[in-house]
Amino acid sequence: MLQKHNLTACPLFMRLNAEVIDELIENTIVEKKIYSKGDLIVKQGSSIDYLYLLVDGKVSTEMITSEGNIINIDILEAVVPLAIAFTYAAMPRFPVAVVAMQPTEIYLLSKEKFLRQMMNNEVLFRNFLRITTSFTVFLSAKVAMLSTKSLKSKVALYILNNTTQQQPHFTPKHNQTQLAEYLGVQRPSLARTLGELISDGAIVTQNRKITVLDRRYLEKLVF
Repeated sequence: MLQKHNLTACPLFMRLNAEVIDELIENTIVEKKIYSKGDLIVKQGSSIDYLYLLVDGKVSTEMITSEGNIINIDILEAVVPLAIAFTYAAMPRFPVAVVAMQPTEIYLLSKEKFLRQMMNNEVLFRNFLRITTSFTVFLSAKVAMLSTKSLKSKVALYILNNTTQQQPHFTPKHNQTQLAEYLGVQRPSLARTLGELISDGAIVTQNRKITVLDRRYLEKLVF
C-alpha cells in the first residue's frame, strides 16, 4: 500500500488546508509511480502529458547539450511540481531529463482537471503564478552562471544567488561533486576556487555551510 504524503509544504499548495489539498488530489490524480535510485523518470524532450508532482524523494534535473555534455540544472526534493512552467505551454515538453537520486514517488495529475481547479481557486492560481515566475528568475540566474567565463565568478554568483545581506550563510543542497557538475566544471577546480575565496577573505566554510564575509568582493567578481 502506497504511503499517504503530507502535501501542505508544497509551494503549489501554500495557504491551502490539508482537507482542500486531499480533495484536489483526489479529483485530479491519474496515477502514482514509484522509482528506484538511478531510474530515469522522464527523458529530455518528452511530452508533458500530466502535471508531475514529486511527493517523496529527491531528483536531479539534467540537460544534454548538442555536444553531448550533461549539465546539472538543479536538485529537487519533495514536495514540488516538476517542470510546471512548461506544463501548459503550446507544445509542452520537458526541457531536462529527470533522474531519481533516491527512492522516489511521483503523482501524475490530469492537466485539464487541475486547470479547472485553478480556475475555481484563486489561492491555487496565485501559487501557480508565483512558482512559474520564480522558475523564470532561477532560469535567468542559471543562464547567467553558465555564460560567465571565469570559474571564480561562477562560484561567486552561485554563492550570491543563495545568500542575502540579511542572511549571509547557506548550506548547499549539492555535495561538492554535484556542485561541480551543476557549474559545469571539474571537482578539483571547484575545490581550488573555493579555497581561493576563503584565502581572499570573501567566505568561510564550516562542514558544508558557506558564510559570506565580504559580499562586495564577490559582487566585483561577477558584475
